[in-house]
Amino acid sequence: MPAPGPAGRDPDLPFVSPSPLLLLTLLLLPQESAQDPGAFPEPPPGRPPAAENPDAEATDAASMKTYRETIPGTGVSFEMVPLPGGRFWMGSPEEEEGRRRDEGPRHEVQVSPFWIGRHEVTWDEYHLFMFRLDQEMRKKGQAEPAPQDPWADAVSRPTPPYVPMDFGMGVEGCPATGMTQFAARQYTKWLSMKTGRFYRLPTEAEWEYACRAGTETAWSFGDDPDLLDEYAWYFDNAEDRYHPVGRKKPNPWGLYDMHGNVAEWVLDGYDRNFYEALAAAGPAVDPIRWPEALYPRVVRGGSWDDDPEATRSAARRRSSKAWKVQDPQIPKSIWYHTDAPFVGFRVVRPLVEPSDEEKARYWEADLEEIRTIELRQRRGER
Repeated sequence: MPAPGPAGRDPDLPFVSPSPLLLLTLLLLPQESAQDPGAFPEPPPGRPPAAENPDAEATDAASMKTYRETIPGTGVSFEMVPLPGGRFWMGSPEEEEGRRRDEGPRHEVQVSPFWIGRHEVTWDEYHLFMFRLDQEMRKKGQAEPAPQDPWADAVSRPTPPYVPMDFGMGVEGCPATGMTQFAARQYTKWLSMKTGRFYRLPTEAEWEYACRAGTETAWSFGDDPDLLDEYAWYFDNAEDRYHPVGRKKPNPWGLYDMHGNVAEWVLDGYDRNFYEALAAAGPAVDPIRWPEALYPRVVRGGSWDDDPEATRSAARRRSSKAWKVQDPQIPKSIWYHTDAPFVGFRVVRPLVEPSDEEKARYWEADLEEIRTIELRQRRGER
């Protein structure tokens, strides 16, 4: 399959990059809470209409197509790849080199059909949400209003960061990094409102199914770590930084950077015994370990800062409070992991759209806990 090139913007459509003046203005804005009800308008009743895109429509797995989604009112687009669903063996065998205990036991899993981003979400995409650039374009007359805007404008967005979150590693075509899982979830909610199609983070099972791409080897290209340079940015070749998406070889299903570049958020809370429970219960269908606390959560795939074994298809990593150690905001931000410039995400879209109640769980399951944490921080409690 020929490389489609990195996700990015269509030169025939309007786009405003975050200028230094805009960034300075945003940095000087009051640091409103994500839960401040006055900070964002109420959404209209009902659902936003779906942006016109015939290739994004499907009635069953056989009719799913690869499609490019252009975020309405912007020149920014990304590509979604259909995966028909099926059964696979999740986890690593005991003899796999570099294996850790939490990767087993191997267990059979059934996943339903879904689309997944060909690349990790880039700064080109994420800055639209993070800096409200879609709204800025409308205000300046550089973009026409879209029917979905009233719903998207009502989604809570990040407070301005105190430091550039790319940390000098690059913006255009590069993966967005350093966000909390909460922030990544809010992005998927905003993207869903902006397009009228339901997007979310992948489950851990969906992510590994997509990464393996039908293989049972340590990496999607086999068991030989000497081949890793062809497929991944990792500690030995990344030169202490992430790189633009899509510059290495894809996996057998045409997905880029599933190994290395940046590690990727999934929906699951981390539970080292979860695989044992799934194995004991028999083949699991669309399993997810819903988080019960903010830490730890799961990231997958390894990053530019990891050794080869951490980029294997089955390798798991736990999120940590240490990812916020140098956060200058008081209270510490619910949006940023200033010590985790190695963590990003990609989006999925299931063939079968869930109910509105289920959507809220995928997007906003942490809101009550975050409200409690914010209140304790403001009171000076730990």
